[in-house]
Parts: sequence; structure tokens; C-alpha cells
Amino acid sequence: MQTNELGRTGIKVSDMCLGTMTFGTQTSMDEGCRQIDMALDHGINFLDTAEMYPTNPLSKETQGDTERVIGEWVKRSGRRSEMVIATKVSGSGYKNVRDGAAMGPETIGVALEASLASLNTDYVDLYQLHWPNRGSYMFRQNWTYDPTGQDRAEVLEHMEAVLEALAGHIKAGRIRAVGLSNESAWGSAQWLRLAEDKGLPRMATIQNEYSLLCRMFDSDMAELSHHEDLGLLAFSPLAAGLLSGKYQGGAKPEGSRKTFVDDLGGRFTPNAVEAVARYLEIAERHGLNPIHMALAWCRTRPFMTSAIFGATTEAQLVEVLQGLDLELSAEVMAEITDVYRDFPMPY
Repeated sequence: MQTNELGRTGIKVSDMCLGTMTFGTQTSMDEGCRQIDMALDHGINFLDTAEMYPTNPLSKETQGDTERVIGEWVKRSGRRSEMVIATKVSGSGYKNVRDGAAMGPETIGVALEASLASLNTDYVDLYQLHWPNRGSYMFRQNWTYDPTGQDRAEVLEHMEAVLEALAGHIKAGRIRAVGLSNESAWGSAQWLRLAEDKGLPRMATIQNEYSLLCRMFDSDMAELSHHEDLGLLAFSPLAAGLLSGKYQGGAKPEGSRKTFVDDLGGRFTPNAVEAVARYLEIAERHGLNPIHMALAWCRTRPFMTSAIFGATTEAQLVEVLQGLDLELSAEVMAEITDVYRDFPMPY
């Protein structure tokens, strides 16, 4: 298993990360604990969660249950030191957490204390800002994104206050490293500039969506990532399951995400279905499992720190683990590029 550094922190993580957002709803406590053990035994030493999880569905009643599943694993296994655990604090507007309060120094303190208790740990390895208070173009909001209502001075003042609060938690040993999520190139650059100018914590990673079907990271963000050592933690590298092929032909497997969110968060479009069909043809032609192909491709990207995949069931995790050693041929890579040119933004 290849490992990469989280930014400039010295913390090494596997280039595959077990996403846990179904733990506590679709994935039970016991199965979640077994999955973490299985992943660790196969060289995956990186877990990603968030205070707002589990999903499918999201609810105020279950909020935080995913962290509690991981906390139970910490208690049962005694292997906390072997696993790098990343979680996230919610930004403004999400009503199931603190009634939608904006992210700031005070809410970060409250959120971190709750996450540490739920995770049954004294520290979080990577603490991420789930999305900016000012909004984000991720999750298909790019089609209508308009930043002109933002006040630059207010945004920068907020960023500095958040970095100062994070510095206090790092000094106290509650956080080892900090990262971004659902952030833009301009926003990422400002976080990094303020850290350098003020001697404050430096963002180590950025967690944005990235897959064969969603490649917005390939231009400005890729350049920033290269020059600033801000590595990508790619969420939805299988495009919410689309790239597995399980939704082709109108299929809706029982218990799958599509049974809870029919449009897969805006991803299920006619163009996406056609693009997936083309990627499935490549996999079939070369005798590849399409899940393995999609994840192996993500791991070739020069800015990739780790690809975050989810497994609702142990069987799905086993299938992913079987493809850890796959390396794609030059012919497969070229064919993937051809499909990308035909379908650059299928959703």
C-alpha cells in the first residue's frame, strides 16, 4: 500500500481511505468495527468521518452516530495509534448540527469536544472545515455559484479567527493537523497566506469531490495543490456508486444510496449514464473490475493524497480490497482520456 504525507505535517497515510458516512444507519456498529479492522489489516491506516454523519438519511436524531461507531472500535480494538482519524466540523446552515450556527472559534470548540468524546480519543489526527461559511460551488452548486455577495474583509477576518482557535487546540494536543473541504482555489490560497503571514496552522489537505465523472480539481486547484503541498483527499471517487455500473439500465439495488437519494445528489443525469457506459466498456474490454479501475485511476493523479471510498457492507469492502494492487496500462489510461474529452462534466 502506497503512503503519502498529509501536506507538510510528517503524518503518513495510505493512498486509500475508508470513508464511514454510512456507519450508524446503513452499516451497523458491529459491521463498522469489523470493516475498520479489515481495512487496517490490509494496510489502510486512514479513516474519514464528520460530526454530521451518518448519511442516507441525514437526521438530527442520528447526527454523530458515525463518530460513535469509530469510538466503539477504538474501545474494542485498542489500535487507536495505528489509525489516522480525520473528522470535520460543519459550516453555516446545516440545521441538524447546532441549528445551523456558523463555524467560528466558539462552535469549533464545542464541536471538537463532542467529536473527541464520540471518537473515544484524546486527539484528532486531521480536523477539517467541512465547507466554508460563505458557501461553496461543490455538490452541483457550480452551475449557479455567485461569489459577488461576499465581503473580502469579513471573510479574511473570519479565517484568521478560525486559524487562531485551531492553533490553541493544536497547542493543547487535541488536533495534530488541519485541513479544508469543499473549498475553492481562492479560499484555499487565503487560508495558506494567512497561516504564513501570521504564523498560524497551515492547512495540510483539501477534501473535494473527484472521480472520472467529476474533475473540477484538474485545473486551478491542481496547480495550487502542486505548489503549496495541499494534497487532495478525494471524496466520491466512485461517483456515489455510479462508476460501479450498478445503476445502469434503471437499476436501483435495495438498500443502495439511490433508494434514499434518487438523483444521487444531482449526479444521476443522462450524460452521466452515457459516460459510465463508456467507462464500463473500457473495463470490460480489458478484463477489469470497474470499481478497481476507477479507484486505480484516482490513485495515479499527481495531486492525490488519498481516495476516500465507502463500503456499506463487508462484501463491498472485500471487493475494493481485491483491487489494491491494480496498475492501469498506458492503453487503458489513453482510453479513459478519450471518454473524458467526450464527457468533461457529465453532471
